[in-house]
Amino acid sequence: MEYDKIKELETVDAKWVSLCLGDLPLSASKDFVLPDVMGYGTTINEYITNLKEFKQLLQTGIDSREALKDFSYTITPIFKKSLGDGNTILTVNEITLTYTLDGNKKVLGLRLSTIYVFKEAKWKVLHWHGSLGMDEEDGTWHQEEWKRENEKLQQQVNEQTKELKKSFEELKATQSQLIHAEKMASLGELTAGIAHEIQNPLNFVNNFSEVSSELLDEMIEELDHKEYEEAKAIASDIKQNLSKINHHGKRADSIVKGMLQHSRASSGKKEAVDLNVLADEYLRLAYHGMRAKDKNFNAQLVTYFDKSIGKVNIIPQDVGRVVLNLLTNAFYAVDEKKSTTLHKAYKPTVSLKTERLKDCIEIKVSDNGNGIPETNINKIFEPFFTTKSTGKGTGLGLSMSYDIIKAHQGELKVKTKEGEGTEFIIKIPLNRK
Repeated sequence: MEYDKIKELETVDAKWVSLCLGDLPLSASKDFVLPDVMGYGTTINEYITNLKEFKQLLQTGIDSREALKDFSYTITPIFKKSLGDGNTILTVNEITLTYTLDGNKKVLGLRLSTIYVFKEAKWKVLHWHGSLGMDEEDGTWHQEEWKRENEKLQQQVNEQTKELKKSFEELKATQSQLIHAEKMASLGELTAGIAHEIQNPLNFVNNFSEVSSELLDEMIEELDHKEYEEAKAIASDIKQNLSKINHHGKRADSIVKGMLQHSRASSGKKEAVDLNVLADEYLRLAYHGMRAKDKNFNAQLVTYFDKSIGKVNIIPQDVGRVVLNLLTNAFYAVDEKKSTTLHKAYKPTVSLKTERLKDCIEIKVSDNGNGIPETNINKIFEPFFTTKSTGKGTGLGLSMSYDIIKAHQGELKVKTKEGEGTEFIIKIPLNRK
């Protein structure tokens, strides 16, 4: 057999083993596994007749592997034989798995036999068979041990699935509150967004809690040995971890509150409101709110209030919430540009303007920040989309604002230019049903 074909076979064989052990993405299978691949896993129930079934089997293995800790393996090629004309090859690899389950270190041996065919100038997997290794002491198969391990893994997978189902049901229970006119995303996407967003701070809380527990054990040991300085140092680390736990706990709390605010249908009544007074009030509220967070923050405020507007029939709390959100975003944008720009002459500027047109009222909020990248412009009104750093935004503000303006039969649009700034335009019709 040609040297290049042998080297290519060795490369494909190594990839195949890595794929079977979950270290290559399932999508990689299309490069070297035939669509009509057949084979057996390590039990008689794992009989595969096509690529789809093979991927399902692999995914089951990947899910089970997540319950293991300190997972590693070694591969030893032990056999290779040409079957016929050199375009069909049998390889056999011994695999030793090492992992920790329920605190106990485990070592298991597997044997993977594979038949390759050279097709379309590439080696492809045609058939394989996985079997359990022999016990070195008594020469028996690991069937019972492997069965017990599978049962433990399956139990853990079932428990995790149960928890996920419980979380999903709790999130699903809020869907009845998420029906707004012209919803920007499906309820399924919104539920998935909530789950994804809330998982990050919860991961931090869990990790810092585990580390703090270990540090407490170390501190007790140091106190037992009267190493008080070391104990103080450990106590300081624990205090820092508790501060981080508190921070990420509040982050999760803000996400939940934002979700509820976004999903809650307003019960407010429309009132005849002086829109200019309302806009001015929320401008001051947003500015002083920003200043309360950062005393060094400053921005030039530009206002133009069209006195011909008079009173407009709206839900003041809801429209005020939209104006507040747009202004807060504008202040954040100019503050971010100021902290990153090299131009000392840059002056953060936020503008708020109202104007009466022929058939509608316009409210414009603009800033001279960095603008919105073109790749993000179509996503900004989607629930949970945010470009702010962790802890500074949940991604619900613009989505909620969009819903509120739609409920007033109005429009919320955006104009932006990267490097120069952004303008949001609210249009509320004067003659609404």
